[in-house]
Amino acid sequence: MLKGKQKRYLRSEAHHLNPIFQVGKGGVNENMVKQISEALEARELIKINILQNCEEDRNTVADKLSKGAKAELVQVIGNTIVLYKESVENKKITLPR
Repeated sequence: MLKGKQKRYLRSEAHHLNPIFQVGKGGVNENMVKQISEALEARELIKINILQNCEEDRNTVADKLSKGAKAELVQVIGNTIVLYKESVENKKITLPR
């Protein structure tokens, strides 16, 4: 679990990122979760955009994605989700203690 200070740090790091995934009408599926897991391994911190035509609630989508990818949910703001997962091979982000 991330501490408040660590979440704040990750939010500031994520601020300038562009969303690399979009959740649309189909909602969350297994393939999307797999791709997000791979992206998290490569980048550690990603943004995901929820489109207007998504039928699921944004918090439900965030919950499914974070559990499916075994990642930490950093933030849900507007229609954007920020996820973090420490990378095994590409460690770039050093969290404050």
